Amino acid sequence: MSNPAEKKLQARSSIKWMINNDVRSMSSVDDGDESQHRPRNRDYLTSLDSVNSCFDECSSVVHSDMEDVVASRSQDEVKKHLETEIPENFLCPISYELMLDPVIVSTGQEQLQALILTPNFIMRKLIYEWCEEHNVKLEEGLTNKKLKKCRSFEDDCRRTPLPINTLVRHLSFGSVQEQKTAVTEIRQLSKSSSDHRVEIAEAGAIPQLVNLLTSKDVITQENAISCILNLSLHEQNKRLIMLSGAVSYISQVLKVGSMEGRECAAATIYSLSLADENKAVIGASDVIPDLIEILDIGSPRGQKDAAGALLNLCMYQGNKGRALKAGIVKPLLKMLSDSNGSLVDDALYIMSILCGHPDAKATMGNANSLLVLTDVLKTGSPRSKENAAAVLLAFCKGDREKLEWLTRLGAIAPLMKLGENGTGRARRKAATLLDQLGKS
Repeated sequence: MSNPAEKKLQARSSIKWMINNDVRSMSSVDDGDESQHRPRNRDYLTSLDSVNSCFDECSSVVHSDMEDVVASRSQDEVKKHLETEIPENFLCPISYELMLDPVIVSTGQEQLQALILTPNFIMRKLIYEWCEEHNVKLEEGLTNKKLKKCRSFEDDCRRTPLPINTLVRHLSFGSVQEQKTAVTEIRQLSKSSSDHRVEIAEAGAIPQLVNLLTSKDVITQENAISCILNLSLHEQNKRLIMLSGAVSYISQVLKVGSMEGRECAAATIYSLSLADENKAVIGASDVIPDLIEILDIGSPRGQKDAAGALLNLCMYQGNKGRALKAGIVKPLLKMLSDSNGSLVDDALYIMSILCGHPDAKATMGNANSLLVLTDVLKTGSPRSKENAAAVLLAFCKGDREKLEWLTRLGAIAPLMKLGENGTGRARRKAATLLDQLGKS
């Protein structure tokens, strides 16, 4: 089969021959001799057919060449089009496709619903302008070729999470590396969805996670305690965690784990102690002294969780004496004196609960405590002032010596102001305390 170049050459030769011979002879026909004219007509028709045939062949050759040009041009344009790299910010992080309708999602949401999606008009405008500049049609759903090349089949497999049952099986029977991978995956799953927390617990993961709390590997232990914390956010799982005997293991992490692990253990105790039936069991497991230590030296987040755990535990009367005996007063006063003031209300709540214990006045009602509480009464927030007045009333009611200390510390003026501008509860506490001061 001849190639296009050979066809083109043959067509040119045929046309040249026809022009130099047949066409010239046709133009010189003798109109007076009819007998000679007829053969020439036959030659003329034959030559005309040849010319038409040649032109048809030439047309097909030209058409073929044009198709090659168009195809070549189309390929070049497609190649150029595909080589145009789409800015990474314009790509959907899930599908890696050019976003047609970008939105803003509210943070902290676990389930995405239509009502919490906000159109991102600025990003949409930027995408439209980029597409117009590069002659890209949005409906084509283009993807970034270079980005896709980075995603191999193996990468996709590694990104696909294993089934929960498989992960739990790896916790029990897997190698050390499989256990590490499984507990990391479970931590992410339990953090992301309430449904996952139920599924993970139903798959029997809790006893295996409790066992990993004794791991010598710090990261594995931190991931395990984080998993238990996440699972405890579901009410039904609280009971399963308690039944697994997890409290003693959590207590060990709280005592000797890394600081991150200890603070996560404090948060777990806080979550578990929200259930009233768990307060006595947890308090008896000797976690209170370690929670007080976190309250004293932990990060702001750790202190907040430790304070919440102690507040819950001290709701149970038997734990109040344990907290006082373990030295909770010192870190509470430190929190009240903190210039940042982020934990003042937490400290006051704990102190107001501890006031109901018989040993509270002897332990907490000293001159230093009254001084700190009076300062809060003068400079604290409205809520802090209200709680400080309640604690002072509990400490000083009927105690002439402490009431005299309050008078010397200048508590009368802020109490009168609180009685005028405070809430109903604040006014009642201030009025009662002023009445006590007037009788002293």
